[in-house]
Amino acid sequence: MEKKALSPTKQIVYTALGIALVFICTLFINVRLPIAANGGLIHFGNVPLLIIAIIYGPRIGALAGGLGMALFDVMGGWFLWAPFTLVIVALMGYTVGVICEKNHSLKAYVLAVVAACLIKVVGYYGAETIIYGNWLAPMTSIPGNIIQVVLAGVIVVPVVAKLRKHVPVSKG
Repeated sequence: MEKKALSPTKQIVYTALGIALVFICTLFINVRLPIAANGGLIHFGNVPLLIIAIIYGPRIGALAGGLGMALFDVMGGWFLWAPFTLVIVALMGYTVGVICEKNHSLKAYVLAVVAACLIKVVGYYGAETIIYGNWLAPMTSIPGNIIQVVLAGVIVVPVVAKLRKHVPVSKG
């Protein structure tokens, strides 16, 4: 479908809805892991993050993802993580949006999920290294971060492939 620019009002509304969806999916659809230095958490907040970034582009994807998950950190008792989450997840949303902005192929969607996974793993490894002050403890959270994004990708890629045929895509 044809790409057209969103009005400023629609940009604000889609961004706010994206923040809310990311927050809700992170808050209510999650499993705390008994491993890792911080306990670890697998959640489905990445699903709306990836869908929004692919459909509405890098700016709305970055804002919805970064703010939605950082809000979860603040509200969910993970306050120390909020600044890291804001930056890491906003970068994920932005990158996914850039990759898929002009290329709407299945290959681009998969590449975007792989890029998001790399950003999450490297970003949270770095954050944990800073927080815990060592390079070994953060290794335990890598499997959970990979599982989290791969599961989101398994859901998102077929959903977006169908949505692209029926939902007008817009630039934010």
